[in-house]
Amino acid sequence: MSSLIPPPSPKAAPAEPGGRGVTEHKKDTQLVEAGRRAEWTQGLVNPAVWRASTILFDSVADLHAANPPRDGVLHYGRNGTPTMWALCEALTELEPGAAATRLYPSGAAAVAGALLAVLQAGDELLMVDSAYGPTRALCEGLLKRFGVTTVYYDPMIGAGIAELIGEKTRAVFLESPGTHTFEVQDVPTICAAAKARGLVTLIDNTWATPLFFPAIAAGVDLSILACTKYIGGHADLMLGSVTATAALAPRLESARRVMGQAGSADEAWLALRGLRTLGLRLERHQENGLRVARWLKDQPQVARVLHPALPDCPGHEYWQRDFKGASGLFSVVMKGGDEAARDRLVDSLELFGIGYSWGGYESLAIPPDYQRTATRPEFEGPLIRFHVGLEDPDDLIADLAAALAGYCAAG
Repeated sequence: MSSLIPPPSPKAAPAEPGGRGVTEHKKDTQLVEAGRRAEWTQGLVNPAVWRASTILFDSVADLHAANPPRDGVLHYGRNGTPTMWALCEALTELEPGAAATRLYPSGAAAVAGALLAVLQAGDELLMVDSAYGPTRALCEGLLKRFGVTTVYYDPMIGAGIAELIGEKTRAVFLESPGTHTFEVQDVPTICAAAKARGLVTLIDNTWATPLFFPAIAAGVDLSILACTKYIGGHADLMLGSVTATAALAPRLESARRVMGQAGSADEAWLALRGLRTLGLRLERHQENGLRVARWLKDQPQVARVLHPALPDCPGHEYWQRDFKGASGLFSVVMKGGDEAARDRLVDSLELFGIGYSWGGYESLAIPPDYQRTATRPEFEGPLIRFHVGLEDPDDLIADLAAALAGYCAAG
């Protein structure tokens, strides 16, 4: 058999959500309908978990007909099954102006896959100084060894990015808001300056997801998500994605195939399940997060709250202009105290777990460990990064109140 499923029909093209018509639906409807083509669900509500490595063909002619690998035609497990294609199509539909999405084993792998797709030896990369730690490690390690130079820039640079673009500059990487310090970038302005010079723009859009910030529509070429976080939503999967414009999609797929990168069918199935409730969960993360952040802002032990939806956060005006909402992740600057006092406060919390990642239903708190090259932010005291989950915010506030009382006493 040349394929266990029929190839996608023109009726089910990606421009037609779910293969069920051409009506433009709102986001909550898209989240329910996206990726549920009839040939992939075969009568089920959800696509099944299609696990595969080898695909068997009826003849050599059928084997040749499956080349080159393409979505909708079984070829080899690494090149996709209906479970993976369903998630890719769903994520693409959430990004107005996007053409394709590819999956990776983690968010960090997605960052690496996207950068390696657009860079080569001798190129220069402009990297936002507030980037995720593993992204910085990639720049200082693998990319450097491969002959790519990284120049870090102030996340608040805006139109000034044009002054950093040189003859060897090939790409600009954004992350908005930034990891730990939450600067919101002027993404449209940076992308316009990059596009004027023929550069590729990439963004880590995990904090907002396409629901709160449609990055491709803002001018970005490659939008990266750690699906491990809000897309999955339950702290039980590892997966990354890169969504591309039509111009960049072939380069992204070529690099992905050569590097052998792929997400698993099981992780894709979990991400699809999480996707269906993403809108509801993000609304609650936003509501709970703002409630807790505003309460923290009024506490005498707190100097500042770095939450993009609050005025104290750098780039708040860009959040107001460009974003449709805020997720549950933000940082707090303590008013004095040292790292030992900060660590005792985090240890004393009962409802906030101590652990990496975020985006699940559970609340978390960690002491941020961040590096800077181009900028040196000054803070009144140590930072704590909070992820506010889906618990009752009154319980979270009571937990924080007890911990802050101890911080005050320790100070």
